[in-house]
Amino acid sequence: MIPMTVSFFTKQSKNRVQGIRNAIIYGISIIIIYVGLGLIITAIFGIDSLNALSTNVWFNLVFFIILIVLQPLFLEHLKFVLPHSLLNKIDKQADRGGVVGIFFMALALAVVSFSCTGPIVGSLLGESARQGGIGPIIGMLGFSSAIALPFMLFALFPGWMNSLPKSGGWLNTVKVSLGFLELAFAFKFLSNADLVLQLHLLEREVFLAIWIAVFGAWAMYLFGKLSLPHDSPQAHISVGRLFIALFVTTFTIYLIPGLWGAPLKILSGYTPPMTYSESPDGVGYRNEIVNIDITKEKETESLHKGPLGLMAFHDYEAGMAYAKKINKPVLLDFTGHACANCRKMEENVWSNPEILKMLKNEIVLISLYGDDQRELSEEDVYISKISGDEVTTIGKKWREFQIERYDINSQPYYAILNTDGKDLVKPIGYTPDIAEYKAWLEEGIANFKDR
Repeated sequence: MIPMTVSFFTKQSKNRVQGIRNAIIYGISIIIIYVGLGLIITAIFGIDSLNALSTNVWFNLVFFIILIVLQPLFLEHLKFVLPHSLLNKIDKQADRGGVVGIFFMALALAVVSFSCTGPIVGSLLGESARQGGIGPIIGMLGFSSAIALPFMLFALFPGWMNSLPKSGGWLNTVKVSLGFLELAFAFKFLSNADLVLQLHLLEREVFLAIWIAVFGAWAMYLFGKLSLPHDSPQAHISVGRLFIALFVTTFTIYLIPGLWGAPLKILSGYTPPMTYSESPDGVGYRNEIVNIDITKEKETESLHKGPLGLMAFHDYEAGMAYAKKINKPVLLDFTGHACANCRKMEENVWSNPEILKMLKNEIVLISLYGDDQRELSEEDVYISKISGDEVTTIGKKWREFQIERYDINSQPYYAILNTDGKDLVKPIGYTPDIAEYKAWLEEGIANFKDR
């Protein structure tokens, strides 16, 4: 499509400068169309609510179903097109000429290529919405720029088109490879739903086994040991395909130790956490990192074993009462079962020996899960001051608490409190830098001791 489109602009324009200008307008129109989709998603659901939406059970189940349904478009070489009546209407508008006509040519490209781009756009929107904020807008900006840039560059330098690779069987290899990737991401959405509901149907070992099977099959396909009906016969594999096959094989082998409790830090936030597995401490290993002696304290009835073996309160009042009794500061941890960045913080930052030592010995940890779907007791149900709706779940209660106190609804979010519940240092969000997080934690603990 690049040669046809660029040739159209260069031949139909009065001069080369006008052809280049029209091609650039065409590329910008592509970006506007896809970024507009991201804006619509953000406008409908709202910046703050996207984070809550990302942990919604139905949101994740719908995206899982969408990706599973669309996945055969890649693996089986099927085609799915939008109604021809819509295509014809857009095509007529493209004949109008001028900037408006060029815009509708870009829209026609987006619609015609839907069978190829639809599954990718769906995956991207789902993943970026899970990150919250303006993620869908940023995601669509990156995706559309990658599509638009070739049209603009080849219009500026038409001689480059002589170096374009010929279409052929390699394109089907690319398409099938995307199908394997999409299948892996589909189970990530299903895992999010399972984590939120705490059903333990897709625990860490099962999830990793599925990913090992998917990426293992992809590696076999790239090595030519597995073929699909529309693959072209090959006497050998190219050097590029060999390197990709080796990379996918290496990644598959990397996943295997995770079945026996390896942390797999590269994938923190994408795989279910160690606490959500058949062997939370690893096969044949007992974790001794406990920050509270649960055998001596009556108040620890509401404690739960959290990440890295740390004991955490899941109730704010119970945690504050215990902190006041033993006179220690509180690390208030706004988190979520399906929060990817929360897992990255726990597995990559909290696991640092110096930080883990502070968490174990010098603070009381209160972890409030904003996606906890358990129902509140009837006497605890109340009307939200923010939305006016009934607050009926534990997760909704803690989200409301976070918004009322800090005017923010994103996780992870951390605050260090004294025994009266007052902030000892400015709260922070996702902080992957170990030194920065350690300094923040030390400052809060020092302020508590100096009070």
